[in-house]
Amino acid sequence: MKFAVIKFSGSQYKISEGDKLEVIGFWGEKGKEIVLDQVSLYADADKLKIGKPFLKEIVIKAEVLNQNLGEKIVVSKFKAKTGYRRKLGFRPRKTTLLIKKIEIK
Repeated sequence: MKFAVIKFSGSQYKISEGDKLEVIGFWGEKGKEIVLDQVSLYADADKLKIGKPFLKEIVIKAEVLNQNLGEKIVVSKFKAKTGYRRKLGFRPRKTTLLIKKIEIK
């Protein structure tokens, strides 16, 4: 079974072909194919490649499946003895990717 560790949108993910990956901070068009090229590690049944920092010969193709907003995150600020309180909230943008193919150049 081959898999790879990639860096995408500020986080690292372990993926293999056919996986669905939910990422925060990327907002692409639905149905569009994207190329992920920041691969840190690639492993197959008989070989292991580690990048320093990335592998240039490994390219991953993915398709944007869905876009939605995540659960609301509530942020509160508080200062003692002054009556200062502040409550904010936001919903992070989430995109679901389908990993189609891991290619070796």
